[in-house]
Amino acid sequence: MKQIYIGAAYYPEMWEESEVEKDIARCKELGINTLRVGEFAWGKMEPQEGKYNFEWLLRVVDKLHANGIHTVMCTPTCTPPRWMLNRYPEMRRVMPDLHRADVSSRVHVCKSSKIAREKNRRIVTEAAKVFAGHKGIIGWQIDNEFFPYEDGCYCENCKAGFRAYLKDKFGTTDNLNKAWGMTRWSLEYDTFEEVEPPYAHQWRHPSLRKAWWDYQCRLIKEFSDEQADILHAYGCKNVGTDMMTNNCLGMYAVNEKLDVVQYNHYDPADRLYTNVFAYDFLRCIKDKPFWVTETQVGWNGSEFAEFGYRPAGCCYANTWLPIAKGAEMNLYWLFRAHPNGHELAHGALFSTAGRSYRVSEEVKRAGEDFVKCADFLTESKIKSKIAMHYSNTAVNSLNIAPLVKGLDYRQVLLEKFHAAFRHYNVDVIDTPHVLEGYEVIVSPFLTTLDEHGLKERIVEWVQKGGIWIVGPMSDIYDGEDISKFTHAPYGCLEELAGVYTKYQKPVGNSVFKAKWQGGGDCPVSTCYDAYECKAGTTALASYLGDEFDGLAAVTERKVGKGKIVLLGSVLSHEALRKLARLAPIAKASENIALIERSGNQSGIIAVELENKEGYVELDGSYLELISGKTVSGKYKLSPYGVAVFKSI
Repeated sequence: MKQIYIGAAYYPEMWEESEVEKDIARCKELGINTLRVGEFAWGKMEPQEGKYNFEWLLRVVDKLHANGIHTVMCTPTCTPPRWMLNRYPEMRRVMPDLHRADVSSRVHVCKSSKIAREKNRRIVTEAAKVFAGHKGIIGWQIDNEFFPYEDGCYCENCKAGFRAYLKDKFGTTDNLNKAWGMTRWSLEYDTFEEVEPPYAHQWRHPSLRKAWWDYQCRLIKEFSDEQADILHAYGCKNVGTDMMTNNCLGMYAVNEKLDVVQYNHYDPADRLYTNVFAYDFLRCIKDKPFWVTETQVGWNGSEFAEFGYRPAGCCYANTWLPIAKGAEMNLYWLFRAHPNGHELAHGALFSTAGRSYRVSEEVKRAGEDFVKCADFLTESKIKSKIAMHYSNTAVNSLNIAPLVKGLDYRQVLLEKFHAAFRHYNVDVIDTPHVLEGYEVIVSPFLTTLDEHGLKERIVEWVQKGGIWIVGPMSDIYDGEDISKFTHAPYGCLEELAGVYTKYQKPVGNSVFKAKWQGGGDCPVSTCYDAYECKAGTTALASYLGDEFDGLAAVTERKVGKGKIVLLGSVLSHEALRKLARLAPIAKASENIALIERSGNQSGIIAVELENKEGYVELDGSYLELISGKTVSGKYKLSPYGVAVFKSI
């Protein structure tokens, strides 16, 4: 990490050029050192077919650079100009109702359209010719917020591509019919040409829906990779694409050819902890500092404001949190509120009239504090002993077939598992990630183990001394096609954990109770698997009452030098910490997120998340870098307060 970048998205195409100088002065007023430009400006870059105009944008980048302000340059492929979409209507997505998308907002483009891909390659190439190597540009953003909106495109080209994708995957329709169980309801396909996408508002086969989603996500990756290849060919550095962390697309896959992970989020003030989870995930994808490319400075909005106003101090904490968690950039959306259009009610650092807000001053204060802590932040890293699986395959499988009514995989991981470790360093990882270096791995709702060699790798990791806390509802689907196993409730977990699964109840209520073997309640919730223990396996907690009475809810089996702990239900935070057997970074109130940093400099960062007072109990003397004071013992944080404790 070289420095901390703080700033916002800027749309010079919206303003007269005379306003740029005024906005530069506003940047300096707040200590803004980075602006993101160009993401929706295709119409001004190519006003007529084949006639490009980048001079206006080059002048902006030159002025920013001359004033010490960095630029993140964007490719504008999210918003082709109206003249192009009208001239080449096949570029436009076909919606689930089989009508072409109207040219009315953005994200119109079919990712399989040969014309769209050719036009994309051309505009990206022309932009790279102009801006590659510009000293003011520190990175590139491809497109904007990739996602299969409305489940993708239903044009004939996408349908043909989908059928080819299935043929390549299964070889024959007999193999597809067997994998999906199409004999049920007599749904067998005789040819791949019979396969139709899962149109909206119809009850369609879960495996069909999953396959269609996977195919549309593959198109998006190809769409992104193609642009990355062009930018890299021209020597462009720090190429990424701004995304949300729902992991539907597969963050590891989409970022495979990219240089820096970029993230957009708009969580309201009472959901700050959501992003603690997100940052622990983003940091691991490339094992390097990530960029927050968008977050709300005050409120979200379109034709009206929403997502609430940030209380005093919240914007300050929201600016600090990603940097504390390993980011090197935090950019707000947006710099100056639009005077018109679809998002004219959205909050910004400056109003349409160019006037700052109270939240703008909090961004300025955070930037000043980053300067005070610059050496500490840039010369230290986050090392975690705990990893938690957050699987792309599980996201998409459980979105389509959750088994438990109302189950939200990401929220359950965030609230029921990750939040238990807010006073620990935790890496949130997908299944391709390496396992070496971790002492504990937590794998709840990990629907399949049989990908990226995970099953074999994690057994080897356990044998070397790791503690694997796995379940509930892990290893329940046979691969990516949403099919249950027929030989056992799990693919291999019964054998690995040394249990026989007597009952499974995917019921999201509080019917069942459990107790620890040594005494004391063991709260359980969400879903319930009950086990009989085989030789060598110990029941740590058992169910009480009804047909579950005496059956194990939590088991432990020694494997080599390590242990496999199998969960039959969702446990309490306290129980998870007990099973992990690791000490926290420090003792602190529950409203505090703690981050331990190590390297050339070391220490602890504390961020208050819930708009109330909190505390950290320090085990020695530290230099608190923001205040410049030497502190020890119990340290109190104000609502949305931040403290940076450097070891001395």
